[in-house]
Amino acid sequence: MDWHSSIKGFKGYLRLEKSLSENSIEAYLHDITNLQHFFETTKVTVSPENVTFHQLQEFIGFIIELGIGPRSQARMISGIRAFYKYLLMEDAIKQSPADLLELPRLPQKLPEVLSIEEIDILIGAIDMSKPEGHRNKAMLETLYCCGLRVSELVTLKISDIYFEEEFVRVIGKGNKQRMVPLGESAAKYIKIYLESIRSHLDIKPDAEDFVFLNHYGRPLSRVMVFTIIKQLKEKAGLNKHISPHTFRHSFATHLVEGGADLRAVQEMLGHSSITTTEIYTHIDREYLRDAILRFHPRK
Repeated sequence: MDWHSSIKGFKGYLRLEKSLSENSIEAYLHDITNLQHFFETTKVTVSPENVTFHQLQEFIGFIIELGIGPRSQARMISGIRAFYKYLLMEDAIKQSPADLLELPRLPQKLPEVLSIEEIDILIGAIDMSKPEGHRNKAMLETLYCCGLRVSELVTLKISDIYFEEEFVRVIGKGNKQRMVPLGESAAKYIKIYLESIRSHLDIKPDAEDFVFLNHYGRPLSRVMVFTIIKQLKEKAGLNKHISPHTFRHSFATHLVEGGADLRAVQEMLGHSSITTTEIYTHIDREYLRDAILRFHPRK
């Protein structure tokens, strides 16, 4: 099995069996292609099934010398592990050389969070005299009220919004579905956008069910959402790194600070593990202090 055919098969496995997004697939393939290029650069002739643990260690040492950070190292190691798991499933190898690769220690990085006042300032900077203003307001209200990922926002369908039941069906990572409560504010501005702005667009045949469209009648791109938020941040004069994910972090943080159960927050965010959600308990030290004072038997 050569590199080209094995990478092609790996791509099909990630798409059909793992149901990963195109972005995730490209990231995995990029990691394996880097491994292949490493062997070519160092003039090591080896096929994928004959790679040894020692050779993988040399590759990891190589990327460390290049200055690749711990998070990127961890992602690349995960990609290599997934690749050799696929080769195991295909009976191309008897044992994975990647099993013993150790992930680097990652410093815990707390996400940037906006206060409720900062979110109001950011949304207040939207120019509502322009048609896209109503769309942008509905979009940011949805990001914050539902805690969506940007990929979930741009693929949100009208048929997935249940206004009467006040819920949104979200298709998350790995095509996993979850139901998220739809806040009054988000519901209000989505309705205004759908009825007053979107209904007047020349909507393209493949975009009829998508909620958020550009002025050409096509679904918004992830890049466009980032651009809109960046422009609003500059207009509002907020000195923070703000992205679509900042709204998701703020959504979760405000829920936890308000006393929401971590399991409920985990469900709403679509986290597969509670440990991912637990990062939000580290954001507000005052919140933790209050929890101890209220519930510890020796307070």
